[in-house]
Amino acid sequence: MIDLMAETPSHLSPSSAAAFDQCPRRWRFKYIDRQPEPSHQAALVGSFAHRVLEFLCGLPARHRTTEQAKALAKELWTDFADDPDYQALELGEAEARAFRWQAWLSIMGLWDLEDPARVDVVSTEQKVTVELGGVPFVGVIDRVDRCADRLVVSDYKSGTLPGVRWRSDKIQQVMLYAAALARTADEQPERARLLYLGQRILDVAVTDRRIEEAEGQLSETWTAVSDACSTDGFEAKPSVLCGWCPFVSQCPEGTAELARRSTEGTLPAHAPAAALVA
Repeated sequence: MIDLMAETPSHLSPSSAAAFDQCPRRWRFKYIDRQPEPSHQAALVGSFAHRVLEFLCGLPARHRTTEQAKALAKELWTDFADDPDYQALELGEAEARAFRWQAWLSIMGLWDLEDPARVDVVSTEQKVTVELGGVPFVGVIDRVDRCADRLVVSDYKSGTLPGVRWRSDKIQQVMLYAAALARTADEQPERARLLYLGQRILDVAVTDRRIEEAEGQLSETWTAVSDACSTDGFEAKPSVLCGWCPFVSQCPEGTAELARRSTEGTLPAHAPAAALVA
């Protein structure tokens, strides 16, 4: 079905590392086989909101207003609406209007958390390329701020705030950004924040121990990726998340998991793949 001895990737990002930890089989389909994933409306809503906030927070502080955000959203929408991923959604007029409204609520959600005009923004969408824990790492930091003369890493999230037991991987991702910034800017950030737009801020202190733990986990993932590439050992990790996997029909373990959960009644009806076993 797939060739052995897949080539080890040139680097890991927070998203690719988290994807491998979640399910090596799905990671193989996406990052090695390069199979396309269908466009997801929620992800695209977040992408557009991120884009608007990037431009907004790149402006002088006095211009970071809701009126300016509205003007930017209108200006950026034309190009976004022509994007193939958005076009693939094939939204009708009413659905497109609902999409824009959902994106606008995400954008306005920043003001529920803070006044961006009062934030000392150092950079937006800052790319970092560095070695962490012996791993070639590449990431893009949504925003770097300065507060009380100390750096703060901020990452926007447009999705639902996860429960406490599901937050550790999100915190680890933003801690990797803090570690990368410490190496490239020669200054360790004091705080790392996850801004769940319209909901709340998860704010954690950046400590040597937390950075060491994040780098250690990244190193373990890199070793596992390298081993899997050399042995074709991309094992599936069946879970409720199989219901959202676009490659589940190609995965015997995943389809078996869907069938089991469907029989037990533990497969969410709104999971995209639920129709496969309906």
